[in-house]
Amino acid sequence: MTSHVFSMEQEEDKKLAMWFFIAAEVVIFASLFGVYLTLKSHISEGPSSGQMLELKSVTLSTVLLLSSSFTIYSCLQASDSGKMGKTFLLLLLTFLLGGSFLLMESREFIHYYEQGFEVDSSPFLSSFYLLVGTHGLHVFAGVVWMGILLIHFRMKGICRETTSRLSVFSLYWHFVDLVWVLIFTLVYLYGKVG
Repeated sequence: MTSHVFSMEQEEDKKLAMWFFIAAEVVIFASLFGVYLTLKSHISEGPSSGQMLELKSVTLSTVLLLSSSFTIYSCLQASDSGKMGKTFLLLLLTFLLGGSFLLMESREFIHYYEQGFEVDSSPFLSSFYLLVGTHGLHVFAGVVWMGILLIHFRMKGICRETTSRLSVFSLYWHFVDLVWVLIFTLVYLYGKVG
C-alpha cells in the first residue's frame, strides 16, 4: 500500500514539475514573440513577411501538428483504458505527424535560405528564425521523447510508470501545439495580411 501511494505521489510530482517547466517556457516564448513583433517591420534590404512567407505548405504542416494533438489525447485515453495496441499505434502516429511537421519546416527554412533570406539579412529575419526555430527545437525534443516512450511501451507495456510518462509528455506536446497556433496566427497569417 505504501509503495502504491508513493507511486501516485511521484506521478503528481512529475506533472507538477512539467507545469513549472511550461510556466518557464511561457516566459521564454512571450519574450520571443515580443522581439518578433517589435522587429517585424525592420526589414533592412531583406524581404517583408508578406513577400517572404508562403501559407500553403505552412497550413498543411499546421494541420499535421494540430492533428498530433488529437492523436496524443486519444493515445492517453487508450493508455488509461489499458489498450496497449491502440496506445502504441496512436503514439506512433503522433510521432510520425510530429516528424512530418519537422521535415516540412526544414524544407521551408531551406527554401528561404536558397532565396537569400538568411538569418543575418535583417532584424525581421533574425527574429523570425529565432522564434520559429526555437519552436522547431521543441518539436524535435518532443519527437525524440516520443521515440523513447515508444521503446518504453514496447518493453514494459502499459503500467503506472509508462502511463505516467505519457501523461507528462502529453502536457508538453499540447503546449508545443498551442505555441504553434500562436506562431501560425501572429507570424504567418498576420504576416501575410498585416
